[in-house]
Amino acid sequence: MCSVKIAVIGSGDVGQALAKGLVEVGHSVMIGTRDTSKKELKWTKKHDKSKLSVGSYAEAADFGEMAILAVAWHAAENVLGIIRPELSGKIVIDVTNPLQFSDDEGPQLAVGHNMSAGEMVQQTLTDAHVVKTLNTINFKNMVQPQFKDGTPTMFMCGNNESAKAHVKELLTELGWQDIQDIGDIEKSRLLEPLCLLWIEYGALNDTWDHAISILKK
Repeated sequence: MCSVKIAVIGSGDVGQALAKGLVEVGHSVMIGTRDTSKKELKWTKKHDKSKLSVGSYAEAADFGEMAILAVAWHAAENVLGIIRPELSGKIVIDVTNPLQFSDDEGPQLAVGHNMSAGEMVQQTLTDAHVVKTLNTINFKNMVQPQFKDGTPTMFMCGNNESAKAHVKELLTELGWQDIQDIGDIEKSRLLEPLCLLWIEYGALNDTWDHAISILKK
């Protein structure tokens, strides 16, 4: 893929990991954040400003030819309301998981079964092409994933075939070798519960460096 201007909407661990990885493979990135003075974003000053910069949510969305939604689910509705006009006609990679937490039990899905976060993002961004992916892996392994026991699988889904082809190319640049397109955005109903399985395995085995893999004969 030729160098592309990419907006990373969200400045947490996921957003920062993806921004660094995208710059390393030759893309220009603007991280969109609520507070552009955040101390954890000072690392961006080490990079060429033409390759990695920080702006508001709206500034980043306007900058990007494509965007990655990497905010916490509880903030997504508000953030999408801010950037919706700037994302019209663009590919939006949704890496969110609709998780909610309580003191009494572990993480649960805020939506599921007959609706998904991916579908809600697409319904909000009616003029954008939403592709769900990268929601079943630790942020530390989103870029150039290396596992001694085999090749991890990354699933994706979305309504637009051209958008998915571009996202697959981007995932390949980030080091993913086994990328599985499982259908339209409704299939997010399958991918988001898969995140809970990933979390449950990690909690039971006290490890967060694991991945899901489809094995073939």
